[in-house]
Amino acid sequence: MTNIGNTVLYTGVTSDLLSRVLEHKSGKYANSFTARYNVKKLVYYEVFPSIEEAIDREKQIKGGSRKKKEELINATNPEWKDLFENIKNW
Repeated sequence: MTNIGNTVLYTGVTSDLLSRVLEHKSGKYANSFTARYNVKKLVYYEVFPSIEEAIDREKQIKGGSRKKKEELINATNPEWKDLFENIKNW
């Protein structure tokens, strides 16, 4: 996820992407990193069959450089559009 200017990148893991994105968009946790930096735009996501695989991938992504994260996003979402509409009806 990112902010409106695409200057902040946030990587997380969840078992319920729709609910988690809605929490970020609403600023549910006022003192969180995402609330402080207005991280409300979903620009990239991956789906895994198990939470263990998802956590392993999250660690891999978090350990990478910003350039690597940007490359992941650009490969599937070069305009950095908010992908919330893609998951809204899950």
